[in-house]
Amino acid sequence: MALRFRPVDASFYDLFSEQSQHLVRGAALLAQMLGEGADREAVAKEMRAAEHACDETTHAIVRRVNSTFVTPFDREDIYSLASAIDDVMDEMDEAVDLVLLYGVTVLPPEAASQVEVLQRCADLTTNAMPRLRAMQDLNEYWIEINRLENQGDKSHRRILASLFNGQYEPLEVIKLKDIVESLEGAIDAFETVANIVEQIAVKES
Repeated sequence: MALRFRPVDASFYDLFSEQSQHLVRGAALLAQMLGEGADREAVAKEMRAAEHACDETTHAIVRRVNSTFVTPFDREDIYSLASAIDDVMDEMDEAVDLVLLYGVTVLPPEAASQVEVLQRCADLTTNAMPRLRAMQDLNEYWIEINRLENQGDKSHRRILASLFNGQYEPLEVIKLKDIVESLEGAIDAFETVANIVEQIAVKES
């Protein structure tokens, strides 16, 4: 049987772990932004810094791919995973930015469940990234992310129903719907990350 020698640049795994940790920070700031009594200007500033830090890590991954002769798995998969993680951060940053720009002070109570889903997804993703090194014990990760995405979909529908039940002024509905859609977009983006991880694991198994 022929043996395949494939040098591994461990820095990729470290960078993906670093990138996912930015998502934990972003989800925590999002929860803070939507909480009562938050200094929203300050939180939004912190979120912009967190989003910039995530961008920097994403760029570092791209630079590493471009300067590495042999990558630990397919280059296009590395690009896709890095981009997908960055997309999650962008969606959360957008939600925080919209809360600040729209001057929203009260969100539908159900929005808290969306933020809880995002925080759980961020924790799961961060825990999964180091396991890319061995491509083992990842099944539970993408299965749970899929379950959380389904839970998020149900919450999203309930929030939309509450927005259109006549309780809110029309202009407020427009503002809140934009924010809620960003939350939903972030949850969907987490599922995209999990799907890419699953595809990589299948390829490399």
